[in-house]
Amino acid sequence: MSRSFENLKVLVIEDKEHMRALLRRLLGHIGVRVVHEANDGQAGLLVLRDNECDLILTDMDMAPMDGLTFTRQIRASRAHAGVPIIMISGHTERAKVEAARDAGVNEFLIKPVTPANLVSRITEIVERPRSFVQAKDYSGPDRRRRQTSDYAGPDRREGDRPSRQGTATPKA
Repeated sequence: MSRSFENLKVLVIEDKEHMRALLRRLLGHIGVRVVHEANDGQAGLLVLRDNECDLILTDMDMAPMDGLTFTRQIRASRAHAGVPIIMISGHTERAKVEAARDAGVNEFLIKPVTPANLVSRITEIVERPRSFVQAKDYSGPDRRRRQTSDYAGPDRREGDRPSRQGTATPKA
């Protein structure tokens, strides 16, 4: 394996033991040495209270606290707001993926999880982190994947300005 993730401390939040075991094995296979586990969002918050984590993998559907609620609480917190979150789900409907994005996840991973897909999402977070946005109605990674935008209104993000073609150009 060309990339090394051995220094990452990962929290896995998943209500199914077999899925936690699979994620733990996959993370170990790619070099992650420290893996904390929780079986729902509430337990995940308790783990974060006592442990430093560099990355969170969370399932979407859990009880009593699901992954979306967990993500919103993390993004609203001061202590852990910037920790990258990968949402894992068997739901592929656009509305579910957009709900995860709008809650503040960095990446979305569809079940069944493969080693290649997991490495791809972690690599994206580690090697190409997105800016963190704090806005009135949203806190989380910049939701834009492309550097182009034709929005030129009053709420345009600082650092973006429309070019002649109407695309965003970063300030120098």
